[in-house]
Amino acid sequence: MQTAHSSIPTVSLNDGTLIPALGFGTLAIQPDRKSTPANIATTADIVGQALRAGYRHIDTAQAYGTEAGVGRAIAESGIPRDQLYVTSKLANANHGPDDVRRSFEATLADLSLDQLDLFLIHWPLPTLYGGDYVSTWKALTEFVADGRLRSAGVSNFQPAHLDRIIGETGIAPAVNQFELHPYFANHVAREATTRYGIAVEAHSPLGHNREPLTDAMITRIADAHGKSTAQVILRWHMQHGVIAIPKSASPQRMTENINVFDFELSGEEMAAIDGLDRGADGRVGPNPDTYEGV
Repeated sequence: MQTAHSSIPTVSLNDGTLIPALGFGTLAIQPDRKSTPANIATTADIVGQALRAGYRHIDTAQAYGTEAGVGRAIAESGIPRDQLYVTSKLANANHGPDDVRRSFEATLADLSLDQLDLFLIHWPLPTLYGGDYVSTWKALTEFVADGRLRSAGVSNFQPAHLDRIIGETGIAPAVNQFELHPYFANHVAREATTRYGIAVEAHSPLGHNREPLTDAMITRIADAHGKSTAQVILRWHMQHGVIAIPKSASPQRMTENINVFDFELSGEEMAAIDGLDRGADGRVGPNPDTYEGV
């Protein structure tokens, strides 16, 4: 890892760009997913606090309804654009190539940006659109070619999905973002992702149901380091080379989550947390092979 503008190190992607290893997620920081004036103001305030806490990597999505609020926070922050890393994701209703292009322009407009750092296909949706997520992937790569996007990636892609888009286009995603936490190590997706030289990014890195935060083993490790369980889990991700995007509306927890670079877990502690994996039973979010939701 190399050092970013703040204290957060960066990870080198397969396209030659750098991404901060720790980001700030914006799922469910609004009361609902509508882009109303009140929600825009709420998100702008929370993301603004995250930026002041030191985060420089912000993760949003068309489906979250938070893009406009993120855009306002960025504009009001005064932070130079080249010191920020902004990710968004394609909504499931926009998989048709023409809809990909239309919605990407809307994303840039909502974020008030000329260029996006990373854009992901949010879900592969293999049971919808005739199973043609390859055309969706091709449309995303067009934005890199025309300069409006620095890196194209995917989210929740299983090994077969990666095999297909790379086999049919010859273009590997820069990032694959998927569910990954101590109770669901998601080894199959991780191994396929790293085999192709794609960076692994964990969404809901503390666990969808936050159950790992109360795990007795993690609590003991946290106590030994004088850290919180959230800090230990995020440090576990960092030492595995996994990009993580925790989210919180609490300024105290925002600051806590970003301060994970001043201690190190031992090999024994890493192995103990690895041993908490519950396999498929640990999955809390939807299964990408069947998911058809928003």
